[in-house]
Amino acid sequence: MDIYTIFTFFLMVSLMVMSPGPNGALLLKTVPVLGKKHGYSNVIGIAVAFYLHGTLSVFGLSAIVVSSATLFFLVKVIGAMYLAYLGIKALMSAFKQPNAPSNNKAKESETYQKKLSSCFWEGLLTNLLNPKVSIFYLAAFPQFINFQSNAIFASYTLVTVHALFAVVWFSSMVYFIGKSTALVKSSKVHSLLQSATGTVLLWFSYRVATAK
Repeated sequence: MDIYTIFTFFLMVSLMVMSPGPNGALLLKTVPVLGKKHGYSNVIGIAVAFYLHGTLSVFGLSAIVVSSATLFFLVKVIGAMYLAYLGIKALMSAFKQPNAPSNNKAKESETYQKKLSSCFWEGLLTNLLNPKVSIFYLAAFPQFINFQSNAIFASYTLVTVHALFAVVWFSSMVYFIGKSTALVKSSKVHSLLQSATGTVLLWFSYRVATAK
């Protein structure tokens, strides 16, 4: 695989990653409520999902899903419902009072670890169930692969380029969101941000559900 191919692929995926979408909205939901560590857990899940998309593409499963109207519709519905769930969760958080501090440190630690795990899965599922990413890995991704020469190595090299840029971009988002929310502790601002994020996630849910 030549440098020109990698660079062209990088330009394409960087524009995709930087464009507004469900992944960024998820971070806006997570970081103000749970903090930067949980946001980074979202990011890890998002990155892992790219490898799953790449694997599905390499072994032809994405083609089966997209070529089948029923299966593709099912993926759209599941993705839309999941984004709607995240949006409703954010809206509920906007009106939820902060939890009182607990004296049970062991229980707090267990809850913290569960939330980290939950954030990882939220990131993975949000990216994995995005039909637009699936279509990209079906239609555009194979164009960068020479299937006559070590296709699997080339495929995962490109997926790694995609995942690494996503990690850098979304980690930067987590950092700056964390910095800004650290400066603003107002419950009104928190409610406003979560309400806006929930609305955006519901909008993305609608867009996914109605995409053709």
